[in-house]
Formats: sequence, C-alpha cells, structure tokens
Amino acid sequence: MAKTDYLFTSESVAEGHPDKVCDRISDAVVDAFLTFDPEARVACETLCTTNRIVIAGEVRGPLPLVDKDGHVDTARIEGIARACVKEIGYEQDGFHWKNAAVDIYLHGQSQDIARGVDAAGNKDEGAGDQGIMFGYACTETETLMPAPLFYAHAILRSLAEARHSGSEPFLGPDAKSQVTLQYVKNQPVRATSVVVSTQHSEKIGQDEVRRIVRPHVERVLPKGWMPPEAEFYVNPTGRFVIGGPDGDTGLTGRKIIVDTYGGAAPHGGGAFSGKDPTKVDRSAAYAARYLAKNVVAARLAERCTIQLSYAIGVSKPLSVYIDTHGAGRADEERLSRVLQELVNLSPRGIREHLGLNRPIYARTAAYGHFGRAPEPDGGFSWERTDLVPALRSAFGSF
Repeated sequence: MAKTDYLFTSESVAEGHPDKVCDRISDAVVDAFLTFDPEARVACETLCTTNRIVIAGEVRGPLPLVDKDGHVDTARIEGIARACVKEIGYEQDGFHWKNAAVDIYLHGQSQDIARGVDAAGNKDEGAGDQGIMFGYACTETETLMPAPLFYAHAILRSLAEARHSGSEPFLGPDAKSQVTLQYVKNQPVRATSVVVSTQHSEKIGQDEVRRIVRPHVERVLPKGWMPPEAEFYVNPTGRFVIGGPDGDTGLTGRKIIVDTYGGAAPHGGGAFSGKDPTKVDRSAAYAARYLAKNVVAARLAERCTIQLSYAIGVSKPLSVYIDTHGAGRADEERLSRVLQELVNLSPRGIREHLGLNRPIYARTAAYGHFGRAPEPDGGFSWERTDLVPALRSAFGSF
C-alpha cells in the first residue's frame, strides 16, 4: 500500500547559480539561432568558472551567425554570453560580465546526425536522439505542479525581483532554496523546514541576511505554513560572499530535477537547455507535461505521469505510457489513444502544435520549465490547457 502521510523535499536554485548561468547562456544562443532561422539546429554547452566562460557544441544555422563555410560568428556569440551575465547581475571581481574571458568552440553539426533527423522523400523528420521523457501534473497547486518545488521556486523568484528592483542591494545573484512539506493523506499541509542560502555583500552579516530573507518566505508560503524557528535555515554556513562561478564551476544541464518536478516524478535523464526543439530531450518533455497537465486540468486524474520514448531518426514515439496512480477516472489505454489522436507526437508534430521554433528559451533557464503561465509570444506554450474541452467530450465531465 502506498504511503499517504510523509515528508517530501524539493530544491531550487536562482538564475545566478553557476549551472543556471550556463543554462541561460546556452539557451540565449539557441534563441539567437532561431531568431534568424526557425529551422536552425543547435546543441550548445557552456562552462563557467572564475572569470572564464567556455561555449562549445554543434550548430547548423543561418547567416549572419554562421557563414557559407560553416564558421560561427564568435563575436556575436561572445556578445550574447556577456549580455546574459550582465542581465543576471554579475559585476564581481571573480566573475564580471565585462572582464570574463570567453572561449567559443562551436562547429557544424555532424552530417550523420543531420541525415537521421532531416525529412527526405517519404521520410518524416526523425527524433534528434534516442531517449525517454516524462511529463507530470498534480492538483497540489494552482499551476498543477508539486507544492515543494512550487514554493522553492517562488522564494527565489521573490528574492531575485527584490535584488533587480534595487530594494535589496546587498543580495547577490547566487542563491538556493529547499522546502520540506508534510503530507497528510497525500495532500501538503505545512512546511516542516525551509532552507535559503543567498549570496550577499560583505557589508552585512548573518542576522541581516536572515532579516532580508524572512518576509519573502512568509509571503510565498500559505498562511500558517512557516516552519518552527529552529527549522528555518538561512545561510547555514554563516557566510556566502564568494559565490557564482567564482565559487563553484557551472555546467549546462546539471539541474534537471530543479528544471522539472523537484523529484516528485521520474526523469528520463536528458537536459533541456542549449538544445533546439528538434531534440526530443526538450520538445517531447514539454509535450509530455502538456498532455499530463491537460489530463489533470480535465479532472480525469488527481495525478498523471506520462512517458514518451523515441529512437534517433524515427518520427513516431516508440511508446506512450500513462499512469494516473490508481485514482484516474478514465481507462489509461483509451486515454493514451485519445491523446495521440489529439496531438501528433512526432518531433515535427510537437514543434508545430506547441509552436516551438521560436526564440522562447532563455526565459526557461531559471525557476523551472514547468508551472509557468503561457505567454503571448508563444513562450511556455506547453502550459496551455486547450485540450480540456476535447478530453471532457471524450470522457465526460467530472
């Protein structure tokens, strides 16, 4: 019998975390290529350390970013990287948007990969790689996301907004949060502990940092959910002045659980950032979330997990698995068939249905790819619930 009373913890990291700096740069490169050519191909990885940024990967894209001989315009890419670091807010001795060295090692996409992915003759566009992707939704929050991750993200977003507005000038860009919730009968009822670590100016000490952080946590958590004072941890090491890539090397794609469901659902292992939407690591994970969210929004389940699997160069998914955790209101096999009738789950079908060939990815690089509001320009299109009427028509209203 599954447990119904338990504690569960999720963490988040801020836009200034070293790994998130790298995700932001990699996704900004993707956006730059898609701005010039919606069919551009990008697989971009970034490494950041003390005053150094290294960008590497494979691209196939348009003038002016790539010339006719396949040479990448490194000056433009360098400018993109510096702009990202500046927007995040790094002007520190150990990591500065203006002073960091930027090394770029982008080159043309492998023709072997291109041959498998490209459409030709009667062959539809294939997946950019093999892999398994998961989507998840639940009724714990209004965004249909797991509550511990929802609140962990929200705390850091609140701190970041205060930092960017200038109302908290002593906060630095690097930060982490961790929220533990108590569940009773599978529903969250209160926070048992909250951890926030935030980079700060050397002009303030531990007590002042705690004073700054507290109202942001109190504002984010539901009324009465604050943990006991002994379980409210702010900068537990006592000092966090040196941070960001100067304190810890960052890499693209190392925060995949933060990016998705905070550990509340399975993960296929593939990162999102730095990849154009022909890569099913990204697009199919978005599609799986889209389907799962619509199932829950249609009240066909309180929780829904969906797995998709693909083979490189093959257009159709190899499997579509649905789990409504023993409490669904629709037969799962029929639900799988109906969802596949509503959405073409080939790589091309996903991209067209969700409008993914747009420069909408840099904004996803921090505070989660899921649980965000759909935006007028197509950003976070996978958070729409436009399948709900069709699902209710097929299965009835509950």
